[in-house]
Amino acid sequence: MTSIPTPSNPKPDAELRRRLNRTHRALLRVHKALIDHERERYARAHRPVGTPLEFLQLLIHDPRFAWLRPISELIVQIDEVASSRQPVNTADASALLQQARALLTPSDAPGDPLFPHHYHQAIQESPYLAVAHAEWKKSLPRKYPETCMLAARVFNHS
Repeated sequence: MTSIPTPSNPKPDAELRRRLNRTHRALLRVHKALIDHERERYARAHRPVGTPLEFLQLLIHDPRFAWLRPISELIVQIDEVASSRQPVNTADASALLQQARALLTPSDAPGDPLFPHHYHQAIQESPYLAVAHAEWKKSLPRKYPETCMLAARVFNHS
């Protein structure tokens, strides 16, 4: 289901792609900050990681890094939809954007899935990640203030 062009929005597909691409770029910055932070944590707890290939193997196979997979997978999904030659399906694009908002809502509540809990902890420990998260929040459309309020509550929680 795609949007119908109107005089005020002649190219809804182009606008959806812009939103997806903006979210994709912001998620990549968050992802890099998370990876850098987790590499440092691993080096402090175990040993420095030698080569980039060795670290990639750890990311893929070591259970300590499994909690990062949801953001990696979401980035790939958004990239696939945004770069497709087919028209962007409005429902699919909206679902991906909502999934990004939900995933990047840090939480320290008991019983939450692993990603929000680990993400909350990482934001508290890494100023670089906190900045990347704030930049990601700025990339959100203004019609989603509840996400910004939740993230603000996390930053004020510590």
